[in-house]
Amino acid sequence: MGGVGLAKTVVFEALKRGKHVVSANKALIASEMPAILELLRQNPKLKFGMEAAVCGGIPVINALQTDFLGDSISGIQGILNGTTNFMLSKMEAEGANYDAVLKEAQALGFAEADPTADVEGFDVQAKISILAKLAFGATVDVTKVPVSGISRLSALDFEYAATLGSTIKLLGTAVKDAETGTLSVYVAPSVVPNTNSLASVRGSMNSLVVQSDNLDESSFQGHGAGRFPT
Repeated sequence: MGGVGLAKTVVFEALKRGKHVVSANKALIASEMPAILELLRQNPKLKFGMEAAVCGGIPVINALQTDFLGDSISGIQGILNGTTNFMLSKMEAEGANYDAVLKEAQALGFAEADPTADVEGFDVQAKISILAKLAFGATVDVTKVPVSGISRLSALDFEYAATLGSTIKLLGTAVKDAETGTLSVYVAPSVVPNTNSLASVRGSMNSLVVQSDNLDESSFQGHGAGRFPT
């Protein structure tokens, strides 16, 4: 169940009645996480599963909730939307224009009839807001996260990136300034050097890189959408 209308009512009523909840509704979780966490605080026995809300079958949420408890995270960055990564991969490999790859993505079922949430970055906006809360403990207002999508990119942009030994990826980023402690969260197409592990992620795959004091760089990669991954 998507959206933040009826879905919110169902989820909140279930939690108030002592029912465990599993949800992949990233929009709801991103916008209502403080309220959800308060309900869970009031009833510690309740469980709220949300692993599939970000990166589908890749266990990034569980890792942030458990594996990094003894570490200090300084930044997270990743390819969090399979639709746009599929499109950008095609634009790079084939020199195709945006409109052509969007039609192909829709024909293959990667993109919705109305692709706005994906191509304009709003899907990633919700996901990086969730990850920022888990990584840094900060409540992020999803509506205030700057977002820029891929609809204005062209094959020429990839040609220019290639001259720099780079490619272009739509990335969700959350980074904490080491000196001031200021947290920056944003979504934007980014020039990624080919030496960066994110540059080689093709097709509809998702990938997340976590920077931390103890582990330096940890990478997670896999299928981020679809019936079985989710």
